[in-house]
Order: sequence, then C-alpha cells, then structure tokens
Amino acid sequence: MIHQEHHRSHRSGWLRAAVLGANDGIVSTSSLILGVAAASTAQSDILLAGVAGLVAGAMSMAAGEYVSVSSQSDTERADLAIERNALTHHFEAEKEELAAIYVERGLTPELASQVAEQLMQKDALGAHARDEIGITVVSQAKPLQAAFSSAAMFTIGALLPILVAWWAPTVVLIPLVAVASLALLALLGALAAKVGGAPVRTAALRVLFWGALAMALTSLIGRMFGVMA
Repeated sequence: MIHQEHHRSHRSGWLRAAVLGANDGIVSTSSLILGVAAASTAQSDILLAGVAGLVAGAMSMAAGEYVSVSSQSDTERADLAIERNALTHHFEAEKEELAAIYVERGLTPELASQVAEQLMQKDALGAHARDEIGITVVSQAKPLQAAFSSAAMFTIGALLPILVAWWAPTVVLIPLVAVASLALLALLGALAAKVGGAPVRTAALRVLFWGALAMALTSLIGRMFGVMA
C-alpha cells in the first residue's frame, strides 16, 4: 500500500495574497461605508464612497503585492547569481559547504559528502538554492500570481458591503453592513484555515476581532465628524 500525504505548503503564495485581499476588501470597504454612514451622509454618497474604495483598494492591493513580491523575487535572483558564480569558480569549496550543511542536519561526514557530490552532479545550483539559501519551487516568489489573487479577492470582498449598503434602508444600513461584513469575515477566516490546514475557530476569531475593531473606530470617527458638521 502506498502512503500518500496531502501537503498544503504549495498553496501558501496565492492563498496568502487571496486571504489578505479578501480580508482587506471586506474590512476597508465596510469600515469606509460605516464611517461615511455614521456622519449622516446620503445613501448615494455612501455608495459612491464604497465604489471608490473598491476601485482604489483593488488597484492598491495589486500594485502593493506586485511590488513587494517582485522585490522578493529580485532578491532571490541576486542570491542565485551569487551562488552560480561561486559554483563556477569555487566548485569544490561549495561541495564542502553543502556537505557541512548535511552534517549539521544529522548525516555522518562520509554520507554527507556522498550526498553533496551526487546532488551537485545532477543539479548543483538547485541543491544549493534549496539547502543553503532556502529557495524552492514551492516558496519561490510569483509577483503576477500574488497581484491578481489579491486584487480579485479584494474586489469580491468589497462587493458584499457595497451591495448591502445599496439594498438596505438608510435607518438600518449601519447594523446590516456591520453584521453582514462580520459574518463574511468569519466565513473567510474559516475557509482560509480549512484550505491551509489551520485551526478554523482560531482563524475565524482572529479576523472577527480585527474587523470589528476597524469598523468600530471608523464609525466613531464618522459620528464625531457628523456631530461636528
């Protein structure tokens, strides 16, 4: 019988960006709507603020993810270039360095030397990238994937509070947007935990806490400015 394990680490890149985008879409847009609504603004202005927040937020998330992950990718490429140069000019020293890494992980010096030699015969740069630098195919930065995942999920997350604000009567707009957004945040946290193999309850409570705090603060600020007006 073949034992199979279903690991989830290969999802970490797009999952992180998607969860961040959806969470930010819900929290920032609902908070913006609640803050504007608390200032006793007309419903049309509330919707305009929500749509503007959606467009600006999605573009900001895409640009931010692309720039930050591209910086990580640039660093990885620079490290690989250094390693490639070292392998060209100091191959034997690099082999000893790789063997020393395997000794620290528990292999005997003789076995570590054999493993390092055989791995470097097949793919010297790949062996050093993985075991010396820590760069793997799974963890390697993917800027476009991160940017698209984050922007798309931000848009989806931001749509719910906007649709609720469009549908709800003005007198109950604030509680309905708050309740719907918090419910979606809890669902998002639970789904992300399920996909990533993490504790569902902890993840849901975590996003609920920060989402509720953001909505409460922006509502308070909106009400203060509304009173002042």
